[in-house]
Amino acid sequence: MTANENLLADTERIMSRSNKNKSTRNNESSAGGIAGERDIHLDHEIAQLTKLRSSPHELLGRVVPGRMRLPASTVRMLVGREGNFSGRGRFSSADGCHVLSRYLPTKGPWIVDRMKSRAYVSQFSDDGSLFIAGFQGSHIRVYDVDRGWKIKKDISARNLRWTITDTSLSPDKLYLVYASMSPIIHIVTVGSGTTESIANITEIHHGLNFSSDEDDDEFGIFSIKFSTDGQELVAGTSDSSICVYDLGADRLSLRIPAHQSDVNTVCFADESGHLIYSGSDDSFCKVWDRRCFVTKGQPAGILMGHLEGITFIDSRGDGRYLISNGKDQTTKLWDIRKMSSNAINLGLGDDEWDYRWMDYPEYARNLKHPHDQSLATYKGHSVLRTLVRCYFSPSYSTGQKYIYTGSSDSSVYIYDLVSGAQVAKLDHHEAPVRDCSWHPFYPMMISSAWDGDIVRWEFPGSDEATVPPNKRAGRVRRRNLPYL
Repeated sequence: MTANENLLADTERIMSRSNKNKSTRNNESSAGGIAGERDIHLDHEIAQLTKLRSSPHELLGRVVPGRMRLPASTVRMLVGREGNFSGRGRFSSADGCHVLSRYLPTKGPWIVDRMKSRAYVSQFSDDGSLFIAGFQGSHIRVYDVDRGWKIKKDISARNLRWTITDTSLSPDKLYLVYASMSPIIHIVTVGSGTTESIANITEIHHGLNFSSDEDDDEFGIFSIKFSTDGQELVAGTSDSSICVYDLGADRLSLRIPAHQSDVNTVCFADESGHLIYSGSDDSFCKVWDRRCFVTKGQPAGILMGHLEGITFIDSRGDGRYLISNGKDQTTKLWDIRKMSSNAINLGLGDDEWDYRWMDYPEYARNLKHPHDQSLATYKGHSVLRTLVRCYFSPSYSTGQKYIYTGSSDSSVYIYDLVSGAQVAKLDHHEAPVRDCSWHPFYPMMISSAWDGDIVRWEFPGSDEATVPPNKRAGRVRRRNLPYL
């Protein structure tokens, strides 16, 4: 049998098995793991790389000669540093990560802002000095983190269709682009002295047209990212395409017919800008090498394993590893060296299921792709109602030893990358948490949700009084909101 025939045979077997299991119930623990297991035993190169980035020097973590105890005592490590046990006279980056990664930003929450419309986007700048939040009500706010979260820029979006779907800040922090369900992306000057930026009234919001002369129908843009050098933008569209815009030439430079359905998420794989990752409602992650024949819609490789559409992708930044959130209620870890040239979409076999207003079928929680190429699968959170986002934790403070994600059950989940264990769950919001962002250097996280709240989590936390969860005066508790 050929490879495709084998795939089809396996597809028939799994769909037959899923139909038999539709009436069964799944009592799987919500602590995370692979295919129902509580913990992941990740025996892969990335496990060793993560340990190297976040484990202390042997002499700093040693309890008695020849024996280490992890996590190492912070006091013992400080004593060892002052006594120059390691011979360096200071902490290495791995020593620092080992200390900082133990102090998770779980204290709080403290209110940063409270709006009357749903929050869709929330991200720190690369240096952590600015924070951007985008709302459905045509609003984007840029906060100056170093000045007590003072509003640096209050942007009223232009020609908004439906909602702010994504924003991206340029590497030099001078420009911000925002997207909606339109082929036009707008760019705003963040570095100007004007605080209130009303489109084409107080400031010009220059439009960048991502459509071409061949486009008969209009489309929307779900995802937009600046390249590391700030010279290009990559976008994922509702017409199944990936677009690259050359800002210097002010024109669309590349359009790839990439998937069979909406492209919900795109990002550059590393600083080179040659590799692009994409995720779609067709359930596939794809890798695109711009040095090859991408204009013909031919990816460098395909990663299969999700049973439903992909809502978000985050790159580890090394051009090799990425994570993805899927509507099959999982986050998956991938190594692009395991990608293949052919793939098949399994799905649930239930054409009536829609994640926007239906719960995930219980029988489907035990299903697994017969050709799952992922390294690990993390479960416990919920990916319903909206395109929930997931990320690697910061390299500087944690050595990327965690992954974290929003959730439609109104919480933020943090998982250990190597073991798969759920190490923290942040509860405050009353509606789906679509986005969250971990400060690149400090133990601080911001979560944003459809209840309009932007809240801060820290360790050990400030002296301000925290907001009691679910006890906010004048607010109506909202669950299972429709996807609008």
